[in-house]
Amino acid sequence: MSAKATLPSLMQYIAVREPGAADVLHMAEGNLPVPADDEVLIRVSAAGVNRPDVLQRLGHYPPPPDASPLLGLEVAGEVVATGKQVSRWQRGDLVCALVNGGGYAEYAVAPATQCLQVPAGLSLVEAAALPETAFTVWHNLWQRAALRPGETLLVHGGSSGIGTLAIQLAAAMGVTVYATAGSEEKCRVCESLGATKAINYREEDFVAVIKQLTDGRGVDVILDMVGGDYVQRNFAAAARDARLVSIAFLEGSRVNIDLMPLMIKRLTLTGSTLRGQSPLIKVQIARELEQQVWPLITQGKVKPLISAEYPFAEAAEAHRLMESGNLIGKVVLVPNH
Repeated sequence: MSAKATLPSLMQYIAVREPGAADVLHMAEGNLPVPADDEVLIRVSAAGVNRPDVLQRLGHYPPPPDASPLLGLEVAGEVVATGKQVSRWQRGDLVCALVNGGGYAEYAVAPATQCLQVPAGLSLVEAAALPETAFTVWHNLWQRAALRPGETLLVHGGSSGIGTLAIQLAAAMGVTVYATAGSEEKCRVCESLGATKAINYREEDFVAVIKQLTDGRGVDVILDMVGGDYVQRNFAAAARDARLVSIAFLEGSRVNIDLMPLMIKRLTLTGSTLRGQSPLIKVQIARELEQQVWPLITQGKVKPLISAEYPFAEAAEAHRLMESGNLIGKVVLVPNH
């Protein structure tokens, strides 16, 4: 490992006292992680907050055996040390990275292949909101669902971090986007980001609205993070040969469904989690993001939305906001270096 002599031996991080509500989060102190040969050490300027972090805090989403037990799946900051096999990144480079845990800390290690340059025009706080979200959106909509220009897409949870990025990216790539959200304010934001129509699911039946908007045809791709009864309703809102992608189950993963529409419409129902993907898959996603998505960000066509920014010491408040759903875009944590 190549490292600066000025690196401290200890760092602050956010620990989980025991599985439970947000107040189990607290500040702790420990040793800096040491990057492996193919990793870099990042001095964290900001860390994104994601629903998998909340699930891990609750004890429902344990990290893989080889991952850091600390919370945090995405960071942005300065490379301060590199493993001996790392050639692309040098000390002083500003990167955002998908990390295998450990993001809620002053320093975090990341596989060098899961690091991307901070896009021109973005702050480090904005860049920290990108990796987990961009990797998830790209893998599910473009790699798994094979979304193409000229098709139609329905994004559930359109005002979330995932939703706001998916809307912008799909619209920028020539896709007609529809979205669902839980308030008029959230619907207007979705439309300002490129959705042709945002549907307030508290007041309207999204299936009926989608049928009307598409002259009864339905949509080609649905990105669903709700689950529950949305699974069956998605079948009704889907066009023939549509692809339905599940990435979360906020309303539950156990459902009774009639699969007949799946067969009659020749639907594809798929889903994935990001953390369990192989390093090779993550490398491929990173390459495609760099080629296809990062230029759109530098051109100002796509930008992460930051709903709130909290210091590390207020991580519990950040988690409470995430769980409340009263946000538009991403929540980011900032350490006090």
